[in-house]
Amino acid sequence: MQKSSGFVAPEYGSVLDLFESFLREDPDYSAQLAAYKDGVQVVGLAGGPDMAPDSLTGAYSCSKGVAAMVIGLLVQDGLLDLDQTVAHYWPEFGEHGKDRLLVREALSHQAGLMGIQGGFGLAEFTTPGAAARLAATAPTWQPGRQFGYHALTIGIIMEELCRRTAGESLQDIYERRIRAPFGVDFFLGLPADQEFRYRDVLYSAEPGQHWVDPLSLDGMNSNAPVSTIMELPNIREVRAAGMSAAGGVGTAEGLARLYAAATTGAHGNAPFFEDATVARMTEEQVWGLDRSSGLDNAFAVVFMKPHPSRNFGSYRAFGHEGANAALGFADPVYGLGFGYIPQRQEEGRTPGRAHRLAAEVRRSAALSS
Repeated sequence: MQKSSGFVAPEYGSVLDLFESFLREDPDYSAQLAAYKDGVQVVGLAGGPDMAPDSLTGAYSCSKGVAAMVIGLLVQDGLLDLDQTVAHYWPEFGEHGKDRLLVREALSHQAGLMGIQGGFGLAEFTTPGAAARLAATAPTWQPGRQFGYHALTIGIIMEELCRRTAGESLQDIYERRIRAPFGVDFFLGLPADQEFRYRDVLYSAEPGQHWVDPLSLDGMNSNAPVSTIMELPNIREVRAAGMSAAGGVGTAEGLARLYAAATTGAHGNAPFFEDATVARMTEEQVWGLDRSSGLDNAFAVVFMKPHPSRNFGSYRAFGHEGANAALGFADPVYGLGFGYIPQRQEEGRTPGRAHRLAAEVRRSAALSS
């Protein structure tokens, strides 16, 4: 008996089987899964306690991929040049040897600005004040010479580049040009009238968990006054502000539709990215050992790229994962837009459920072509 709600196209029955197996093996498992193929939805599933198809929950750093869509529009419009320096648009940023850092380098985690001593206040993250403090900070390494995941500060950089080039907030551009016109059920700034749909992310908060030095690279990455970064979307202040690094909330269908709308179009609409924009935004910029985590990682302009440890798509795929194992991506080879959001934080799974589901969606797409 099917335990999930929703549908799959006939060619994607094995995806349903896999999703159902997760529900059977773990009674606490709750998640949403969605996929589009060539602009048509082929998977739309939800299952588990307190997780309806239209429930909204946190997707953490999937928000970066959503915000990167706005950066892509600015590049496409000619307002932002990836090969120009950040300081060209934001002169104050050029202090402490950062004057030669290119936009493409800053947006692929090469700035050396993991955080600031003392951290940022939650209400400060999406404001020009946070950008001013970051601009005045000396980098941890010579900018452009290595990379390390800027878990929260890359959002500050993206948001300030939007203000400097378009004269609008990133969140307002996203709402006006992407979310509303394309019906994307993913928010960078959750309106009060949608709060009733929100479900808290359930995460492990082990008592006595190991102390993280706030002035280590790992500690600087979590540069906010919360005990764990996992708290962020569960704080109304954060999801209302729509922190572009980690404060987005939505549905898996919203993520899948967004990536489809960008690349193949969705529901009869033309894609909002030109092919040239996709190529420029998704060209791999860095790959190797991440200075922050010591693990292998790969990034295009903001977007994550597949690699052996995160094998979520073909060589042309691009997207972003979230700290709770949420995943959104586009795969132009297969014509896919994909979204997966679990309610409960998933840890210690290699490959993870998201990657197993993504592989099954790709396999089904390939067999049905």
